[in-house]
Amino acid sequence: MKYLLLLSAWACGIAQADTVACHVSYGGETQVITAQPAATPYTVAPISIGSYFMFRLVFERQPADQAAIKLYTYADREPPQGAVLLHQADYLYPPAKNGRYGFTGLQRVYEPIRDGELYYWCGWTQ
Repeated sequence: MKYLLLLSAWACGIAQADTVACHVSYGGETQVITAQPAATPYTVAPISIGSYFMFRLVFERQPADQAAIKLYTYADREPPQGAVLLHQADYLYPPAKNGRYGFTGLQRVYEPIRDGELYYWCGWTQ
């Protein structure tokens, strides 16, 4: 019985260790946004970046044949428009590489109205 409890704790520790960390920079500030596998990916809310952008990181591991890491960048517009999708990127899970700028490489997203730039890269740890 003790062996089964230890094995279960070890397995849970491994399952929780998978983390995606995105380094998102805008206006001279960098935020690190992290995610672990989401049981309900549609409930993952975007995070405000500065006064204009929103960034959403969704890490799905189940079902295994649809496992993916999905990144969304939105413009945070005034109502009635609300959040407007500017950029979406999907990566298979587990990511194929994890180089200098993680599995995404260095990505850039531009404001369509103002002259701002958001850039990000995401890495994966097991």
